[in-house]
Amino acid sequence: MRAVLSWMREFAPIAGEPEQIADQLTSLGLVVEEILTVGADWDGIVVARVLDLRSHPEADKIQLVDVDIGDGEALQICCGAFNMNVGDKVALATLGTTMPDGLEIARRKLRGEWSNGMICSSSELKLEASDSHGIMILETDAELGTPLSKALGAVTDIVFDIDVEGNRPDALSVIGITRDLAAKQGVPFVVPSPKVLEGGMPAAAVCSAEIVDLDLCPRFGLRVLRNVVNGPSPVWMQNRLIAAGMRPISTVVDISNYVMLETGHPNHTFDLDTIPGGALRIRRAKPGESLRTLDGTDRSLVAPDGSGIGRGLGDGVIANASDEAISLAGVMGGFTTEISDATTNVLLEAAVWDRMSIANTSRRLNLRSEASTRFERGVDHAGLERALDRFCELAAELADAEIAPGRVFADAPPVAPVIVTTRTSMVNQLLGTDLDAAAMVGLLNPIGFSCSNPTLSDGARFDVTVPSWRPDSTIEADIAEEIGRHFGFDNIENQVPVSIETGELTQLQRGRRRIRRAFATVGCAEAMPIPFLAPGDLAAAGLSGDALTLANPLVSEESVLRTSLLPGLLKAVAYNASHRRPDVRLFELGSVYHPTADGELPDEPEQVAAILGQTDATEAVRLLRGVAQSLGLDLRVKNAERAGLHPTRAAEVIFRGKTIGEVGEVDPAVAEAFEISGRVGWVQLDVAALAVGLTAVPKAKPVSRFPSSDLDLAFVVPGEVEASAVHDSLMKAGRPLVQSVELFDVFRSEQLGADRRSLAFSVRLQADDRTLSDEDVQSTRTKMINEVTKRHKAELR
Repeated sequence: MRAVLSWMREFAPIAGEPEQIADQLTSLGLVVEEILTVGADWDGIVVARVLDLRSHPEADKIQLVDVDIGDGEALQICCGAFNMNVGDKVALATLGTTMPDGLEIARRKLRGEWSNGMICSSSELKLEASDSHGIMILETDAELGTPLSKALGAVTDIVFDIDVEGNRPDALSVIGITRDLAAKQGVPFVVPSPKVLEGGMPAAAVCSAEIVDLDLCPRFGLRVLRNVVNGPSPVWMQNRLIAAGMRPISTVVDISNYVMLETGHPNHTFDLDTIPGGALRIRRAKPGESLRTLDGTDRSLVAPDGSGIGRGLGDGVIANASDEAISLAGVMGGFTTEISDATTNVLLEAAVWDRMSIANTSRRLNLRSEASTRFERGVDHAGLERALDRFCELAAELADAEIAPGRVFADAPPVAPVIVTTRTSMVNQLLGTDLDAAAMVGLLNPIGFSCSNPTLSDGARFDVTVPSWRPDSTIEADIAEEIGRHFGFDNIENQVPVSIETGELTQLQRGRRRIRRAFATVGCAEAMPIPFLAPGDLAAAGLSGDALTLANPLVSEESVLRTSLLPGLLKAVAYNASHRRPDVRLFELGSVYHPTADGELPDEPEQVAAILGQTDATEAVRLLRGVAQSLGLDLRVKNAERAGLHPTRAAEVIFRGKTIGEVGEVDPAVAEAFEISGRVGWVQLDVAALAVGLTAVPKAKPVSRFPSSDLDLAFVVPGEVEASAVHDSLMKAGRPLVQSVELFDVFRSEQLGADRRSLAFSVRLQADDRTLSDEDVQSTRTKMINEVTKRHKAELR
């Protein structure tokens, strides 16, 4: 949006240097991207007439233009635009001219042809943002050679190029921007009421409107203008439109654009004589319907499909009494009812259109216009009367129009104003301020937000009536934003928000992390096999085949949800063995999936497991004890048969009297099924049970400064005696000097006797306060031997 300072001063006495005003606008959220000075940098640019047009002999995209600047001489110019005709008046930058962008015009040769100046476009004169219209054709009676600023009656003016955000539809108007700026500066802001002198036959006698689809158009208004003289608009209006970035066309069209820029409410003009009976119908497009728009393009329209969303809304049209579409609602007028120089009777229309309908139509047709932009963001539903009357006021003044008495409206029920209950405490909390209700009301009233009905004696809560031109403000946070904008965000001190609750890990999350570290500490690398198995994998691992089958597996070979971590880790060991890493040590922490009796969602307990290639059950138990030591837990083992494990080299893991896992050696038949040679150690534990035991804060144990003494003890025990039981007896009897007991060998032979075996333990003794004497060692050794031989019917080897 380009806001012209002189235009803004018609509504408020805006003061300050351009840079100061730009800073104030930016602080209000109306970011000024550029400050333009219009009409001050045109020295050396004069009016010229096109004498001849011909092709450049060496370039397709350049033509040679002969112009006359009043001296009777034909001056050749090389020009890349082709929208000129012989006899057109154009703006010529003569040799030595410095353009507004700093370019110096000099005599240049382009592909062998001399160019003695430059014919200017409106963007090169800083009157438009782009060259979409090509060379600027002048509509002026000025003599050739007249300076351009004199020919256009241009005066120096300041233009603020403002980036308007999508939530500020009111700022797409001079009035809306001025209202905000006047409140910021604390100066009066007045929008004069249009003065319309009416006469002749009432408008209702020559035109009518019917809204067929109220969801497309809740308000539609008409006025009738007769005996309009539609020539060029006055120079002052042309200059103001050019400064605002629009191209002057004719009086009627220029007034239409002027009112849209001033009020933010688009309007459209029809040649009344092309509309039978002046009757209009507002509806959505029909299937197969088409329309030729003002640009001469035939456009196929889309009818609603009943979905009520997106393209399904269909296009909106304005139709005549024969129900023929004559205008594309809110986007572009129709070709057959266009205003021309011969137009004398005008039907003026202003409406409120459904925002999403206009947005979808303009995007689908790639037909963006100033009008559609405003309708997409939302226009003032109470602003139709002013927009219609302001047009009529200017038309009577500039085009000698006779205004028919009255307006013709087709309306839905009135829209109730939005009232937002606002709490001062909430506003201050959102902004980080300490404003009282009076201060907030003082900031809101100047921008049209009226405040009333304090519900508490201290005024801590009040009602805010949102003005009709602010459809974006609907909740308390929107009101807080308005207060913040006009209080000044720069005036709010930076604060670090205080969180009510600090984030923390749950007990289970902390437990998972400690368990992962514990397995990594004992030399295992984490693996992450996928949880999907082939149909025969569970049976191959010696496990029950009762598992959930996926209804839509990625591949048929992975259609079963695992009930154990064993098959996936066995595959990982086999893969590593095939790559000459048979002794790999891996662990995984993940969920397994057990079917439930009711057939609903499965149980999904988390487990952690370690698999040790080329390792026996003894090493697996040693790893388990290392994990238990790292976690500070007392895990015990008890011989038991476990599915998938060696029948005599497997045990349950017990914690606090409950079985929470298993340890041992993978059954050789299972290893063979997965093409693994050698022994495979295995540990599997329940994560939730371990996590419960990790809630206690671990206590540090002092490390003895004195040397330890190591000794080995081997016992022949009956086959039913568990190694763990012997281990526990040694630990108990060796107190307080025993530090550790490790099983390092299991031996069977005929000499030992049937169903008997040898268990060899490495024992470490150490005192915290002294160096052990021979007597200390011997005494402890004897107690340990006696305990084992007595309790387990063992013999010392």
